[in-house]
Amino acid sequence: MDTVERLIQSTQELLWERGYVGTSPRAIQRRAGAGQGSMYHHFSGKPDLALAAVRRSAEQMRAAADAALSAPGTAVERVSAYLLREREVLRGCPIGRLTQDPDLIASPDLRQPVDETFAWLRRRMAEVLAEGRAGGELAPGLVPEETAAAVVAVVQGGYVLARAAASPEPFDQAVRGALALLAAGAPAAS
Repeated sequence: MDTVERLIQSTQELLWERGYVGTSPRAIQRRAGAGQGSMYHHFSGKPDLALAAVRRSAEQMRAAADAALSAPGTAVERVSAYLLREREVLRGCPIGRLTQDPDLIASPDLRQPVDETFAWLRRRMAEVLAEGRAGGELAPGLVPEETAAAVVAVVQGGYVLARAAASPEPFDQAVRGALALLAAGAPAAS
């Protein structure tokens, strides 16, 4: 792995663990096994490196979500696959946790990939739900955009509840509740 890759991966991990304020250039260099000269040769400073790391985390989150949402199966099966996929629940969402960092959110450049990722996720989820509604799998009154926003909020809120309880159970309970609501919104079989 080259120095740039080690710097980006180290910054991703530190942002997830400590947030932007808690991630110092020295900590990044130490974790990456890179010197100050190497870091500043490839990146103009902490904000530039953090932006590369946030973009990478956003790409990874999109790829994982899209793998579940684009898999074969019904809309409900694909949304279920997204909700039930393996996660490090107690660490929180690597993108969602960034929204709790005031310095990151205050920076339009650093906030942009976070906002774009959540907007993309809501749109992609709404597309899947619209397919399910059009195919008769979900109730005709279901509003895909609103339901997609609720599903994304369940995941992000589930992370917060799980971290507060130091247990994945609140996350799992929120996911089970969302799945039950989707099932309850399905048209009755004739």
